[in-house]
Amino acid sequence: MHLLTLIFGIVLLPKAHTLRCYECVPGISGTCTDTPKECPMQGQQCVAIKVTSYAGGSKIVDVSSKNCALAEECVEASFNFGIAKTVLTSKCCTSDLCNTQPALEPSKSNPNGKMCFSCDGQKCNNTLKCEGNEDYCISSKVNAGGEMVAVKGCASKIMCSTQATQTGGALGTEISCCQGNFCNSASSTSAGLLLLLAPLVSLVMLS
Repeated sequence: MHLLTLIFGIVLLPKAHTLRCYECVPGISGTCTDTPKECPMQGQQCVAIKVTSYAGGSKIVDVSSKNCALAEECVEASFNFGIAKTVLTSKCCTSDLCNTQPALEPSKSNPNGKMCFSCDGQKCNNTLKCEGNEDYCISSKVNAGGEMVAVKGCASKIMCSTQATQTGGALGTEISCCQGNFCNSASSTSAGLLLLLAPLVSLVMLS
């Protein structure tokens, strides 16, 4: 009798609920339309993401998207190459179609005491003061006009994740991260900001 009760209990258990969230992936124009979708994995949340890039103190890229995400992906993170800084902000929620509002603008960050090398022209021995939660040094090779060129700087931990590294490889970008002041070797060459911006923003959006 107890076995029969257990079997019926298992059969009649309600299915685990997966959230429905708005998906919005910007196209070439930078705009998109909210489309309801069911998240593919249990435990995912709804998320709104903003990717903002700065150069010379001016905002040059501001792209928003929406999707499903794991809780650990709901963060504020950035990478900073000195010539340009890109910040990822996110806003997560846990009810159906709750990601109606865009993510907030990046908060102002201050130096955190960590330092890494960055590139300027043909030299990569500049000192860059890391900010906010940028606790890693990063070195990246980017395919710029068919030529692999190097950039160096500071990055948040999530930017150094395995998934981000795999995404970078798919874009023709190699990424390596390390902890410790000036651990990202000083010898390399650099490329212009405009050549680097598109693959770097794509890296964040796809990670």
